[in-house]
Amino acid sequence: MRILFMGTPDFAVASLKALIEAGHEICGVFTQPDRPKNRGHKMVAPPVKEYALSQNLTVYQPTKLRDGEALALVRELNPDLTVVAAYGRILPEDILETPRLGSINVHSSILPKYRGAAPINWAILNGDAVTGVTIMYMAKELDAGDIIRCAETAIDPDEDALTLTERLAVLGGETLVQAVADLESGCATRTPQDHAAHTYAPMLDKSLSPMDFTKSALELHNQVRGLIPWPCANATIHGVTLKVHRTAVGEETTAPAGSVVEANKRGIAIACGDGKVLRLLEVQADGGKRMAASAYLAGHPMECDV
Repeated sequence: MRILFMGTPDFAVASLKALIEAGHEICGVFTQPDRPKNRGHKMVAPPVKEYALSQNLTVYQPTKLRDGEALALVRELNPDLTVVAAYGRILPEDILETPRLGSINVHSSILPKYRGAAPINWAILNGDAVTGVTIMYMAKELDAGDIIRCAETAIDPDEDALTLTERLAVLGGETLVQAVADLESGCATRTPQDHAAHTYAPMLDKSLSPMDFTKSALELHNQVRGLIPWPCANATIHGVTLKVHRTAVGEETTAPAGSVVEANKRGIAIACGDGKVLRLLEVQADGGKRMAASAYLAGHPMECDV
């Protein structure tokens, strides 16, 4: 099938790769413009662009989608189908409707749960045990199109958003190829979403980072996992704020919430509001590198409160 692909981050690369390996013709790749990155502000290409160029595909990076030029280009490319995976841009209806078979999207949740920008993070933040991917027809309303296929996967209790994203990217590519085969053979299903049951997964920001130790240890553990790799959870301990990269729910304690009950080779154990400790296993000081909490303590000894 002749496919126009639209995507930007690493998550989308797996879908593009799966389509290529399935033998589909990729007539073009739309991705976001290169962006300045890090302190040197060097222009960096999106992962999808890098991969597409490695496969000798033609890449387009339009800055606007509503000025008529992008529409003209899509019509010129004349795809049978447009596939979108984490493109990061809202597509006008005329672009969505141009391909013969329409436009479909790879979304990293089981819709209608977690429509929006950060479904993987919010599934972990909310302590969900299961998530997955949905292949759907694209509609004017965000992530509200009819469903073609879904695939579920369990979330490991210690898995963070980065590793889950990697797994869902692969699952998304596999499920996408199945959905495209269904479309090609004319047997694709079209199941409307239950719009009354939808939930929203808004973009993350740094206001989510501070850890409140009056919450349960499990809630805080989920917060740490869900905010990896950005913006990261942070804990203020004895006036020092540390980014927290990895934790474990520990044993019961009678110490007041927020108390440091242990600081040694096993990490930094802090009492939480549910009477359990949360053990900080990997931390990062301001301006420092991510390291084991035991290594941090070797250079920054910490007194216990109990």
